Amino acid sequence: MAVTNQPARYMASDFQTGLCDCFDNCGICCYGMCCFPCLACTVASDMGECCLCGLYMAIRSVYRTRYNINGSLCRDWLVFSFCHVCATCQLKRDIDLRKSQGIF
Repeated sequence: MAVTNQPARYMASDFQTGLCDCFDNCGICCYGMCCFPCLACTVASDMGECCLCGLYMAIRSVYRTRYNINGSLCRDWLVFSFCHVCATCQLKRDIDLRKSQGIF
């Protein structure tokens, strides 16, 4: 019999909040709008990366790969090119949610 579905832990998922779901956590949104470099450094620190590297798209790609989240390098680049604050806020919300779920 052929296997047609991967086990659940290997199935791709999406971010737990949408790109523009600022009201899911207004504090993170305000943090990103008032001091984006600080939020970016916080995310990099959460990921165990250096905040001075400046490659926030790369951090998003590493995070997606680590948690098997749908997407592509091209999409990561587009999201960061046109909406870097929203993308970083989404990433921080997802990190915080995974921490609270004990899976980060």
